[in-house]
Amino acid sequence: MPRLFIYIGLILLLCLLIPPAVIARVRATPNPSLPIHIIQDMAFQAKFKTQAVNPLFADRRTMRPPVENAVARGETYLDTHLYDGVINGQWAATLPAQVPLTMATLQHGQQRFNIYCSVCHGESGAGDGLVNQKAMELVANTNGPVNGTVWVQAKNLVNDETVTVQPVGQVFSTITHGIRNMAGYGSQIPVEDRWAIAAYVKTLQRSQNARPSDVPAGIKLAEAK
Repeated sequence: MPRLFIYIGLILLLCLLIPPAVIARVRATPNPSLPIHIIQDMAFQAKFKTQAVNPLFADRRTMRPPVENAVARGETYLDTHLYDGVINGQWAATLPAQVPLTMATLQHGQQRFNIYCSVCHGESGAGDGLVNQKAMELVANTNGPVNGTVWVQAKNLVNDETVTVQPVGQVFSTITHGIRNMAGYGSQIPVEDRWAIAAYVKTLQRSQNARPSDVPAGIKLAEAK
C-alpha cells in the first residue's frame, strides 16, 4: 500500500477522534452560558420570576398576596381543643376526641418522644439527653458562650414542678410553639403525634410521682425491700 494512503488514513482517524474529545471536554467543563436547545420542548416558557415586575396588576407585583379571609380546604382550625390545646379559654385537661387515650396512643407517643425530645430531655424525661449533656460539658469547659451561643439546661419533665402541674393541653402547646429557648415542633410533627407525645409526657410524670392511692382497688402492692 502506498505510504501516502497510510498517512491519509492516520489523519482521518485523528479527525474522527476530535468530536468525542470535544464533547467530553464540554460535558466536563462548567459553562455559565445557556446550553444549545435544538428542540425547545418546554425549556423556555413565558413566566415571571420571583420579585419581578408584572404590569398585569395595578401594584405591578408578581408575587400575589394571599386572598383576604381565604381559608384553605381542611385548614379551618376551628377546633381549638385539637389545634390549640384549649377548651373555653382554659388549657385542656383531656385529649381531643381525635386522639383516644389508648395504649397504642401512648406507645406511639413514646416513639415520637424518643425521636424528637429525648435528645435533650432524655428518654426518661429527666433532662439528661445526650445533646444536653454534651452542651453542658462545652459550656462548663469554655466558661462562657460556645461559638456565640449559650445553652440552657433542658427541663426535667418529670420532677420540675413548673412542668408537672401543666395540663396536657399546655404541654401540647409547648411542643407546638416552643417556649423560651426551645423551638416549636408544629411544622415538623403532625398534630395527632404532638398530642400523643403530650400524653406520653404526662404518663412519664405519673410514673415517677405515683402514690399508693393511684393503684386500683383490689391490687396488692408489693412491699419494698
